[in-house]
Amino acid sequence: MPASLINDAAEQKADTTYLSRPAPGIIAALFSGYLAVGLPLPVIPLFIHDKLGFNSLVVGAAIGIQFLATVLSRGHAGHLTDLHGGKRSALQGAAVSAAAGALYLAAATPVFSPSISLAIIFIGRLVAGLGESLFVTGCVSWSIASVGPQRAGMSMSWTGIAMFAALAIGAPIGMGLYQAYGLEAAMLACVLAPAVAAVIALREHPYATPAGPRLPFYKVIGQIWREGAGLMLQGVGLSGLTAFASLYFAARHWDNAGFVMTAFGVGFIFVRVVFGSLPDRVSGYRVALWSLVIEAAGQLIIWTVSSETVALAGSLITGLGCALIFPALGVEALKRVPPASRGSAMGAFVAFLDIAYGVSSPVSGVIAAEFGYASVYLLGAACALVGALLVHAARSSNS
Repeated sequence: MPASLINDAAEQKADTTYLSRPAPGIIAALFSGYLAVGLPLPVIPLFIHDKLGFNSLVVGAAIGIQFLATVLSRGHAGHLTDLHGGKRSALQGAAVSAAAGALYLAAATPVFSPSISLAIIFIGRLVAGLGESLFVTGCVSWSIASVGPQRAGMSMSWTGIAMFAALAIGAPIGMGLYQAYGLEAAMLACVLAPAVAAVIALREHPYATPAGPRLPFYKVIGQIWREGAGLMLQGVGLSGLTAFASLYFAARHWDNAGFVMTAFGVGFIFVRVVFGSLPDRVSGYRVALWSLVIEAAGQLIIWTVSSETVALAGSLITGLGCALIFPALGVEALKRVPPASRGSAMGAFVAFLDIAYGVSSPVSGVIAAEFGYASVYLLGAACALVGALLVHAARSSNS
């Protein structure tokens, strides 16, 4: 019997305490804390390559190792959230993220040799991965708990906006601080941002996860793997935009690669703001299926065009398609586990996206080297269509 049929009487009784919108303090805390993810992204590669003198392979390893730590710690983060609520997980994640920033700051100390500084950065990236896992899993689950399962899609839409905005704002702020004041200033910001998040979070109501039977993490994965795989296949298209759009535009002698993610973001945020509650009102599978088809259409436009204006339109359409896939499939994933296992479900669900970002960039790089940069977007379209087929199968099996 599907776990969604489990009736949690205590939770139904608590419906009157739910908010009509996600708690603003939780969204604000998530935005502030997630700045610590965006701030170092453009800075650490420059520091490792230009200041410490290591090659691009080392740079890639330093950036990618955080994904490993994040994926491996999602189960722990979900279990902690289920046992003690999202607030505790978020606060612990903020503290760990601040510790990662302190390690980055220590790596900038001139008394260390390049090798020692590099080792400290690698440790910092591992710590940052754990912090991100705890913090994001906690905040996303906490936000859902504030509005209840009936508005989970809306909650995930707003948490996604907060994270996307933090990345978009954090990266240029980090670069500006690095260029103006050096690594120390940028990494100090990585300490302060999660500290501010913790201060905001401390003032919020806990909105604890419901009590009841809990599934082991491996069983949670078994329940939600199709929804997670659909999310993972969606992430290939976005990964291609972030990693290869600038190179694709340069190869075509186009000048406006900087607007690719702007166009994506406009489409993404527009849909989340205007239609963010759609997965709560209609089938999440239906929303995800058509969203994946729209994403595939956007990727195919980028693959086939000979004009940068149309390529930017393809990026916009990709953003329109990607916007609701996370909340739509997330709503369906939550229905497949008992209420007391929702934190673990969110941890497992987001881990599929971590895998997409960690794996698709190097795979796309191999394909681009063999067939050209345009082929990256053909890959993104193909993955989105496979994801649509998988979602259709999941929908049929649950109807």
